[in-house]
This record gives sequence, C-alpha cells and structure tokens, in this order.
Amino acid sequence: MKADNMAAMPEQTKQAVEAFKKLSTDDQLALFYLIYKKMGDTVTPAAPSATDPGLTPILMGQFFELSDDEQLAGMRAIVNKEDTELSRAYGALKENNQLMVWYAWAQEMGNTGNTVIGMPNDYQATETINGALGQIEQLEFQEQITMLREVARDMGYSEVQPIPTQAETGKTSSL
Repeated sequence: MKADNMAAMPEQTKQAVEAFKKLSTDDQLALFYLIYKKMGDTVTPAAPSATDPGLTPILMGQFFELSDDEQLAGMRAIVNKEDTELSRAYGALKENNQLMVWYAWAQEMGNTGNTVIGMPNDYQATETINGALGQIEQLEFQEQITMLREVARDMGYSEVQPIPTQAETGKTSSL
C-alpha cells in the first residue's frame, strides 16, 4: 500500500484498513464475506455501474467451476499476493472490479447452488473480526468504499510497479 493513499484518508478509515490488514488470511476472507453479507444494511455496496464483469472471465466464470479446495486456495493466494493465475488476474484489475469479484463470490456463497465455497456451518466470528467489522460499520458511505478499495488494491499479484513520484526521485519530469 502506498503511504500517500493512506495519508489522505480520515483517521477512522486508516484505522479500519489497519484492523483489516492485521487479520490472518482466513480472517480477512471471513471479514470480506461478512462485509458483503451486510451490504445495504450497515455496509454500503459500491455502485455496480462502476464495474465491468466482462473484464474478469477467470474470476467470474472459471472460478465457479473449481473445487471448493481450489477456490479457497485461490482466495488465499489473492489475499497473500502469491504469483498464481487467479492472483495475477485479480491483480490486473482496477479496485472497483476487484471489489465486484469479492461481492460476486460472497453472493454465490449464500446461494443454494453452492458455486463458491461457503463458510463452515458452525463458523463463529472472533472478537477481532467483529471489532474490525464494527469499525467498518461506523464509517460513512464514502469512507467504507475508500477502505474497501484500499484493502482490495493491496491484494493480488502484479509485477506492475507504480511510477516513482517527483518527491521520491527528486527529479522533475521532462519531455
């Protein structure tokens, strides 16, 4: 995560991002699921018009055909920024499309068709997960979206590196 992205955020939003990032891989997955299950209630969904599902055929099509173990491994690889086909496909997306992927997966978890591995029936969120979820619920609409974009942006694998800023290089751009 770039420091300048965090610097512009309100303190409460930064704290929610940091609380999310402190969670284990599986706890981050559980929190994403819980966030999307609460959308429209205490967490606000991003505008679907800001996304393009056609850009994610691997993540929105082929992913649904994987076994439960393969899906879970793929989700973990994305959270851990591992160099896998799924993680690269995710890392190549813009933040809104990344959020759409998590939203679509969470929606499929709740469907009777079971196209995405679901949460264990006996799952109980930990106090840490509930605390992080509570922080997110306290944020205003725009801060929720900013927080979700920030954590989504920091997942997936990409070899593309940001262009250094003038402040980082000490040089001005020239034509």
